[in-house]
Amino acid sequence: MLVNAKEMLNLALENNYAIPQFNINNLEWAKNILEACNEQKSPVILGVSEGAAKYMGGYKTVYNMVMGLISDLNITIPVALHLDHGQSIESCKKAIDNGFTSVMIDASSYSLDKNIEITKDVVTYAHHRNVTVEAEVGHIGGTEDEITSDIAYANKEDCIKLVNETGVDFLAPALGSVHGLYKGEPKIDIKRMKEIKEALGIPLVLHGGTGINDEIIINSIDSGICKININTELQVAWANNVRRFLKDNSDVYDPRKIINSGKDAIKETVITKTNLFRSNNKA
Repeated sequence: MLVNAKEMLNLALENNYAIPQFNINNLEWAKNILEACNEQKSPVILGVSEGAAKYMGGYKTVYNMVMGLISDLNITIPVALHLDHGQSIESCKKAIDNGFTSVMIDASSYSLDKNIEITKDVVTYAHHRNVTVEAEVGHIGGTEDEITSDIAYANKEDCIKLVNETGVDFLAPALGSVHGLYKGEPKIDIKRMKEIKEALGIPLVLHGGTGINDEIIINSIDSGICKININTELQVAWANNVRRFLKDNSDVYDPRKIINSGKDAIKETVITKTNLFRSNNKA
């Protein structure tokens, strides 16, 4: 069932657990994630970056693929299809117009006032179409291609101002996480996270969930994090299994066998993460 992210995240906030966002890169990725989450009866957010959407053919192709999988695989859990790090108003609107049920507008590189202006435009467009919106305050370090230590921690007052003036549904405040693989130990500001949670009262999002130890994850959920994004960890697990398969099966050329040799690694990672994110569930 394709839904927006509002109800699942509000329930997570109320009952002290987190919804996983697993980013998808192709049909097999989406299939494996949906099957594993359905087995676990865990709602899931399928994250799609602009680059991944382009790689798969476009927003409409991604939407039709996910809808087809939900039907053919008899997926019964709530599923949100989410644009991850939308870089412009136009990109967010295009995703919405092509069936995405949730979008992130990432205007965090602009001034706070410009961030608010851009986010408000997306929120207005999205809410008229029953689509949820995520925004970012501060700067979460790293990119898919290059991991840096360029992190600008979110300011509580800035978070309050943006949420009050835009009506955004959930917020990703930069609190020390980075995208991709960490170089050194992550320095997550749990104290600041709690302060922002208490000030806002809406679900918070933790980007860069790969490489953060279980204790920090649980403390983050206790401090208001209701959505945790996982991408790199799935990619690494899949790639390791595929490399082993190819080393042991150098004569195999069927792409289905090669790609699917990473299936178990994806499913195991998904199951481990969903169980961890629900470990403090009060429901």
